[in-house]
Amino acid sequence: MKRLILMRHAKSDWKMDQPDFDRPLNKRGQASAIALGQWLKDNDLHPDEVLCSPSARTKETLQRLDITGAPTHFPKPLYLAERADLRHALQAAMGDTVLIIAHNPGIAYFASDIVEEAPNHDRFEDYPTGATLVVDFDLNSWIDFDKGTVKDFVVPRELT
Repeated sequence: MKRLILMRHAKSDWKMDQPDFDRPLNKRGQASAIALGQWLKDNDLHPDEVLCSPSARTKETLQRLDITGAPTHFPKPLYLAERADLRHALQAAMGDTVLIIAHNPGIAYFASDIVEEAPNHDRFEDYPTGATLVVDFDLNSWIDFDKGTVKDFVVPRELT
C-alpha cells in the first residue's frame, strides 16, 4: 500500500516586488500552512518522504507544516510542474507515504488524473492554495501507480 499527500502551496504574497520563484507566503498563507500541519498530525498523516518544489512559497509551506524525520528533496522540475513532471517525480519516490508540495495548474490536473473518483468537494477542480488531497494506491512500487482511492480532501478555509 502506498499513500500520496498532494498539497498545493499556501497563499503567497503578491505585494512584494519579487520574481515569482522568490515570493513568500502572506499572513493568511502562513496561518493556513500551520493549520494544514496540525490537520496532518490530527489525522495521523505522517509522510516518510517529501518532494517539494524549490520555490520560496513551497519551502515556507513545508517549514510551517512542521514535519520531522522525513527525507526531503527539492527537485527543480517541481517548480511550476506540469502533470507529467509530477508523475515522474512520484515514480522516482522511495517512501510509502509521500508528500508532494507544488503549484497550479499542474497539481490540479495531476490530482484529477490519479483518482478513481473525484472527491465530492466544490473546490477540487480548481485546487485552491493549500488544497490537500490524500490518495491511497494498492501497489508496492510508485513506478506502477495509476489511479488511487481518495481518502480525504481539504482546503485551509475549512481548518481556520
